[in-house]
Amino acid sequence: MEAAAELALRLRAAANDRLARYEPLALVAAPLLALLVARTLHATASAVADRGLVAIAIAAVKLLPGVSGYIAAEKKKVVDKMQSGGAKNNRRAELPTIGLAEQVIEELETLKAKDVDWQGKCSGTVYIAGSESEGHFQLINKAYSMFSHTNPLHQDVFKSVANMEAEVVAMTAALLGSKEKSSGGQICGNMTSGGTESILLAVKTSRDYMRSKKGITRPEMIIAESAHSAYDKAAQYFNIKVRRVPVNKEFLADVKGFKRCINGNTIMMVGSTPGFPHGLIDPIEELGELASRYDICLHVDLCLGGFVLPFAHKLGYPIPPFDFSVKGVTSISSDVHKYGLAPKGTSIVLYRNHEIRKHQFVAVTEWTGGLYVSPTIAGSRPGGLIAGAWAAMMSLGLNGYLDSTSRIMDVSKKIQRGIGEIPGLFVIGKPDMTVVAFGSDVVDIFEVNDIMSSKGWHLNALQRPNSLHICVTLQHTTVYDQFLKDLQDSVNTVKANPGPISGGKAPIYGAAGKMPDRGTVRELLVEFMDSSC
Repeated sequence: MEAAAELALRLRAAANDRLARYEPLALVAAPLLALLVARTLHATASAVADRGLVAIAIAAVKLLPGVSGYIAAEKKKVVDKMQSGGAKNNRRAELPTIGLAEQVIEELETLKAKDVDWQGKCSGTVYIAGSESEGHFQLINKAYSMFSHTNPLHQDVFKSVANMEAEVVAMTAALLGSKEKSSGGQICGNMTSGGTESILLAVKTSRDYMRSKKGITRPEMIIAESAHSAYDKAAQYFNIKVRRVPVNKEFLADVKGFKRCINGNTIMMVGSTPGFPHGLIDPIEELGELASRYDICLHVDLCLGGFVLPFAHKLGYPIPPFDFSVKGVTSISSDVHKYGLAPKGTSIVLYRNHEIRKHQFVAVTEWTGGLYVSPTIAGSRPGGLIAGAWAAMMSLGLNGYLDSTSRIMDVSKKIQRGIGEIPGLFVIGKPDMTVVAFGSDVVDIFEVNDIMSSKGWHLNALQRPNSLHICVTLQHTTVYDQFLKDLQDSVNTVKANPGPISGGKAPIYGAAGKMPDRGTVRELLVEFMDSSC
């Protein structure tokens, strides 16, 4: 013990002798400078990891004299082309001096007549069969009009709407595992304005829940690169870092890649069932095991599949587990306005228990207007949409949804086989549901899309790899054969006459996909949006 003390004294004396030759100010400044250098190196390393060396180098080049002006001019050309004759300059900017009264209906009919012919020609978009003046369309429109004056914010006044919302949520939860013993028996949720709001709320709730549970203040979430862009929106809104994992060879979420990204700041992971781009179901059971092992949240995106997969499973399709019956799933989003055949603007966000959902709510106690609490992002909400969703679900029932699912699943498989038989095209992955994505190693798939657009079709253009997809709805059950014929003809046209057509978007999509500077692509999108609304 004495030897150790003596050694310590000797080391102290030696250190003092060595440091005595330096100015006191230098001794204070040196560690501060070292700390500054370390922080700078850490920030630089983080920037390189997040943005990449190429993006940083391009950003530096943009600072050179003349470069930024040239880029701005080129961006304007691209945005003008993307606008392709928009009618923004013809929009009204002031109230009419004298109101139009009933004549406004004629004005609406004139405006509506300028819309494109959407029946049977759009990927997704309109999920109900027929025209808007008949059948199921007419029914939900009537339900909406009956309650168009209501607002669930005023539950004491519009008790009927509050009751309908609770029933829509409960019926949706029952489809997604709430009756299974493994769900815990506490599934709860709320109606929202759409899939994006459901996702925003699930992410915000997961962030706040994990902050309360684990004290995480620099939250991160892990998503596959195929996850919907709404998760990026949520990350920007709620200051969450996104760790984006490339999909595996089957274009599914890479569980091993997810595992490598988990750290002490991870609040949640996301699995899609199916993913919007390719219609493939991520391995939810494996992700659930990861979530349980590391005690983090797992959100399942059922915005597209929530009103198909439960019925497809009952019809005998090989659907892997995807709902609250899977251990580890903490929240689910499911759109009623897609395959639930409800009016636009209706979605559901569900949670495994009330303890998690409580972190979704906003309560205000110090407002002079009184005590305030709100369950979703919107305060006032249209009760007519809730009534429309309730009417859709009650009018169709289990038998109606089984019938519609059978029809669209059957047509989806026919389209999948038909695309596979077109020389030069290939189907991406093995579609599990009603989205069929396809690409080509022979022709420019975006040129094919331009030809299809000229025939009246509205498909979704995808990237990584360059491809298109069609989201099959009841609108397609009577025209799928025409779709396949037009697709075959379009491929043949591009083979015979390769190159962009006048007014086509292929050059823009192709160039955007190849640009290494994603920052410029992002700026183009923002400029386009700013000039469009």
